[in-house]
Amino acid sequence: MPDYRSAKALAATPRGFAAALKPHARPLAEAIVREVRGSVPEYSGPNEGPFARALAEGVEIAVRHCIRCVGNPRPDHGEWVSQFRQRGRREFTEGRTLDAFQAAVRIGGRVAWQYLTPVLRDLGATPQTLTAAAEAIFAFVDELSATALEGFQEAQRPADVTRHEHRLRLLALVLAEPQPDLTGAAAAAEWPLPETVSVIALSHSVDIPVHELGDDVLADHLRVVWPGSAPDLEALSGNCERVSVSPPVPLAQAAAAHRLARRGLELPGGVVHCADHLDQLWLRSQDFLADRLGGKYLRPLDSVSGKQRARLGETLLAWLETRGGAPEIARKLHVHPQTVRARLHQLRELFGDRLDDADTRFGIHLVLRRQLAGTDLAERSL
Repeated sequence: MPDYRSAKALAATPRGFAAALKPHARPLAEAIVREVRGSVPEYSGPNEGPFARALAEGVEIAVRHCIRCVGNPRPDHGEWVSQFRQRGRREFTEGRTLDAFQAAVRIGGRVAWQYLTPVLRDLGATPQTLTAAAEAIFAFVDELSATALEGFQEAQRPADVTRHEHRLRLLALVLAEPQPDLTGAAAAAEWPLPETVSVIALSHSVDIPVHELGDDVLADHLRVVWPGSAPDLEALSGNCERVSVSPPVPLAQAAAAHRLARRGLELPGGVVHCADHLDQLWLRSQDFLADRLGGKYLRPLDSVSGKQRARLGETLLAWLETRGGAPEIARKLHVHPQTVRARLHQLRELFGDRLDDADTRFGIHLVLRRQLAGTDLAERSL
């Protein structure tokens, strides 16, 4: 069974809220249907008939499922999964793309959050509970879309699908987030489900020699899923300029491993083993946080020019990492000790006693190391 993030978030909320929310299921579902019908042209047909009934039924099933998940560590996902997989098949057979469905699901998530926020506050929900509810609603939006996509792809598949096509579809499902139940697709692709996989990302599209990699490998032009540890990447690196491989992870975490491998393509080297560069990859992945921390900890450098910022930044980083004197820092930076003394004096004037605070030094160090992970600090305006 897939690991549904929405259910996990809702399970962490107090069980007592479930009974209090039950009377709101129908009004909330009706509010979502009204907004969807008014906002998505494809869903704005007559108020009666099979289509309207299916829309209302699907929305109410989704709402009631979320309420049943509140404080429940082991909810049954079967009803809503079946409903929305069928929804995806119906979108295909009736000649629509999934664009309208995905727009409707996003609108439903927004309406649900607007409706439930005051209700939960009236029930005495803490900020932590409100955060968990928001996380659950928007995770469920993603899960509904992924489940409908699975049904849509099933309806697209002709009866005489080749083994290769089955495996391409399975690859997409393995790397989907959230990952759906793979049992049926794996059986169709004749692929025994492994406990762990390594995910390999290629820098550009190439014809991957699958026959050289082995029968247990899933691959398309840009991605490879390798059961267990990927042993020898020579067959791939000979066909592609840059290759990045994740560490082995549980099969359910394949999407996260793929993101890590894609991030590894930004590092230098023909073949990048992400396990050897986890610190740099983690630092590079925190874009939003790094920007905020940079503004907080490096603001004193705003008063100097770009080139000065770069030179002072690399000197400050060297000082933080060595805590040595000017001669030692000078050797590290390949400059004259007197140059280092002048920079350290300027840094002390800019930062003052903030450099004496351990927490501030840690924050500055983290930001500077993150910038170094992204590029050559000496060539960058911090």
